[in-house]
Amino acid sequence: MGSGRLNFRLKRFAVRWNHPTSHKCGGYRQTEREPESVRTSAVPEQFQQKCEAVLRSEFRKNKRLERFCDPRKIGNALTAIAAAAIALAASHALASDFSEPWKREDRALVIDAYEYNSIDWKALATDKRIVGFINKASDGLPPPYACKGGETEVRLCRALFRRHAVAKELFHTRRTVAKALGLEWGAYHLARPGNPIEQANNFIEFARPEPDDLIALDIEDNDPEKWMSLADAEEFVRHIHRRVGRFPVLYTNGSTAKHIADHRHLYPLLSRLPLWYARYKPDIDMHFPKGNWQGYALWQFATQANCNARRCPYRVPGTPNDIDVNVAAMTAEELRAAWPFGGLIGVPADMLFRVPVPVARMDALKGEVAIAYADVAQLPTFSMLAEAAGEGWRRMRYGWSLAMSGPYRGRYRHGMSEYAIGRLEAFQQMVAEAGSAAGIDPVATGSIRKSD
Repeated sequence: MGSGRLNFRLKRFAVRWNHPTSHKCGGYRQTEREPESVRTSAVPEQFQQKCEAVLRSEFRKNKRLERFCDPRKIGNALTAIAAAAIALAASHALASDFSEPWKREDRALVIDAYEYNSIDWKALATDKRIVGFINKASDGLPPPYACKGGETEVRLCRALFRRHAVAKELFHTRRTVAKALGLEWGAYHLARPGNPIEQANNFIEFARPEPDDLIALDIEDNDPEKWMSLADAEEFVRHIHRRVGRFPVLYTNGSTAKHIADHRHLYPLLSRLPLWYARYKPDIDMHFPKGNWQGYALWQFATQANCNARRCPYRVPGTPNDIDVNVAAMTAEELRAAWPFGGLIGVPADMLFRVPVPVARMDALKGEVAIAYADVAQLPTFSMLAEAAGEGWRRMRYGWSLAMSGPYRGRYRHGMSEYAIGRLEAFQQMVAEAGSAAGIDPVATGSIRKSD
């Protein structure tokens, strides 16, 4: 129950029993309708019972609140109920998209899994709030096709390749099943240190994304020694766009998202990708907006860290406790319409293009040329034009005021026009004086007449 709705009910009960409140059960005060002999401690038993009836269901859930309603322990039953009402109002604020939105039945949910998560698809299909399924695709660089080295190295290399092949087969099997059940499909790449172009190609070859498949880049943390650096992630995103024609969603945690937002001039692509936000707390309203992000595309709110056999923010039927669950700040129909995202926030895609730098033909024929890319000058946005117009207006005002101040004050009472005429007359006088000097041509000032 929302705090506003609860307080309204308490106030209505208080008015009915001639015990007005300040909008809470414990706000009892003396009024003109009561005799002066009535004191705050003399609370009618009927009003106390009525107030407790409103909170009884919550007392069953919270034993700490139940102790407050015992007048033998508190002394003043009304004060105890007031404290309980305040605590209840704070804990049952209306759920927003930044505060436990998964409790709202109209909010769509998405689960993401990797190859070791077991899925009971029949049970999963019974939860109609589940709209999409995002599965892990590639992991860092592709495994080598030819194994070299000692016996241990060769065995490890072959094991990695088998795991890669099995994970790829499972990925495409799950995509077939998920789409058959009417679920939206998505794939993410776990970013590791290494060549970002090769990782992007590995992801595309692994996932083979279809036009309606969501694609995502998973940056677990801002630690280049363990995960892909943010600079490499920019190149990864750019290469994905070159090959697929759309941008991925960015999955990351709160600290990395804040770093990207605070340094968005360094990461013009990452800071404008749709944000898949990972945070396992009930509230994130203190974390938005973040730079260009006014909100999230998906919020991963449940994972193995906060979900176990005893308690879990949300349990999806047919999945284990370590499954990741995400919520979207939209209904199921709205999420299906927005899927698979793929654009940039706030700007068209062509504003952040880069083009290859031309190379000499002979160097290109040798086949050992690394292609470099250069930024394309951005077209001005409406905000840029507005800022430029404002700056021009400020300079014009300053020019007009200059003629009426400083050493010119009093000489040009009619403003800029008279000032401009005065400057022109001064220039003409200077030219005339220069022409009267011997050997100086007032028209071609660079020539000096030769003396006879």
